[in-house]
Amino acid sequence: MRMLGSIRLGITCGLARVAGIAICLAAAVPSISQTPPNPSSVVLDTVVAVVNRQAILASDIDDEIRLSVLDPGRAGQGVLTRQRALDQLISRALIEQQIRREDAQAAEPTQEEVNIRLAEIRRELPACVHDNCASDAGWKAFLAAHGLTPERVDAYLSYRLEILRFIEERFRPGIHISPQDIETYYRTTLLPEYGPGEAVPSLAEVSPRIEEILLQQQVNIFFDEWLTNLRKQGDVEVLDPSLESVETPAATPGDRNGGKDAKGKGGK
Repeated sequence: MRMLGSIRLGITCGLARVAGIAICLAAAVPSISQTPPNPSSVVLDTVVAVVNRQAILASDIDDEIRLSVLDPGRAGQGVLTRQRALDQLISRALIEQQIRREDAQAAEPTQEEVNIRLAEIRRELPACVHDNCASDAGWKAFLAAHGLTPERVDAYLSYRLEILRFIEERFRPGIHISPQDIETYYRTTLLPEYGPGEAVPSLAEVSPRIEEILLQQQVNIFFDEWLTNLRKQGDVEVLDPSLESVETPAATPGDRNGGKDAKGKGGK
């Protein structure tokens, strides 16, 4: 990545493509009278990175951190850092650009699919269970506590589902899991999870779940390799040196398997 100087956004209003945010840009053309800049100008936002000419704003990072409370993959990981949030936004921008390039409509979820995922989150997300999000009053209080709105949550879940579907359709076909692979996972990974006296399911009972886990592991491997190449080929500029990160995490949703292992427990 190349690092350039920070670009401040000032007072002449315009529209930013990212997240449809209206921002005010620093005046580029002097007025006829050459009036000096208004000392009371207020910086509303800052461009912190550019991904193939698509801007990422400081406010986008704030938004990503707020929304991370809805990500089951972050359970127990603490607050999302700004560097990690920017990495996720960069990767997501590259993925979304690729989706649009290949087929803008192919991966878009329906409102019914979004509603189903929302119901699952309100019912199963640990933070939501604690705050009784299954009830309307509890959900409203949860959103208010994290600075979120129902509309923003819907949009967030929609593009998460869109990316998940794209990943599945692009990388899952052609992956084959053999019966031997399933049996090996059962004996070396699943059985050691059960303690003395616990009822151990038969191989036949858990084979479908194990096959799904192994499929997702292969999908993840292929996807991570693809994303790494996409980042290398893309034109990515981080404009704020404090946000430069040595990590390059995959910025995909962490709930591809519902966050559960073959026993139905929360996975890592």
